[in-house]
Amino acid sequence: MTRKERWQTLLDLLVERGGLEVEPAAEALGVSAATIRRDFDQLAEQQLLVRTRGGAVPHGVSYELPLRYRTSRRAAEKHRISEAVAALIVPGEVIGLTGGTTTTEVARTLAARADLATGSPALTVVTNALNIAGELVIRPQFKIVLTGGVARPQSYELTGPLAQGVLAQLTVDTAVVGVDAFDPADGAATRHEDEAAMNRLLCDRARRVIIAADSSKLGVRAFARICATSSVDVLVTDTGLSDTGARPFEAAGVEVVRV
Repeated sequence: MTRKERWQTLLDLLVERGGLEVEPAAEALGVSAATIRRDFDQLAEQQLLVRTRGGAVPHGVSYELPLRYRTSRRAAEKHRISEAVAALIVPGEVIGLTGGTTTTEVARTLAARADLATGSPALTVVTNALNIAGELVIRPQFKIVLTGGVARPQSYELTGPLAQGVLAQLTVDTAVVGVDAFDPADGAATRHEDEAAMNRLLCDRARRVIIAADSSKLGVRAFARICATSSVDVLVTDTGLSDTGARPFEAAGVEVVRV
């Protein structure tokens, strides 16, 4: 296990349990207590946790792992989802990409598509995600439109009135939206109201809305609503969603793609 993988596991356990002691954490990861103490100290320096006597607790009341520590969660499922979403995109389209680990994978998959290697432009990508814009801007065949706004360090997303002002002036063919939750009755949602506002506006400006979400995010609720289920055209998820779980989405008019 690499240090990054060990840190990812520690942070996941911290969120799950609400706190960790050194000895149980060392046993869970199969490393020495000295290694865990050193990991805790280094993560505390990055303000990703708070050291306590003999352990650690999450940093702050509202705890969210930065994007760089969430990329390994359900990686295989996200890769399949990104491949399926990218296959729905037609050359020459204007697409909108929200921030998040799954949408970042979609951007990478689009960048690797042979039929998008040339064009004037091959795609126009509208995004409020700094990391996605940074990865795609080196592709001269892609036209990148990055909104302004205030950057959220956890997700690299630009939000607020400046970002909304730019997005409100644009029209996109397809919006690819990452979510924290998607429930047939309550719709798509995220944990933060500023991100929800940007995602909601992107959906309003799009002719087609695709939700890209692994099955762990389906049938659950989150704090800030993005849009109603009826506003979503396609849900791309993994095979963890059962036939029974898919039916309410389909009944609301959503095409469900499971990969």
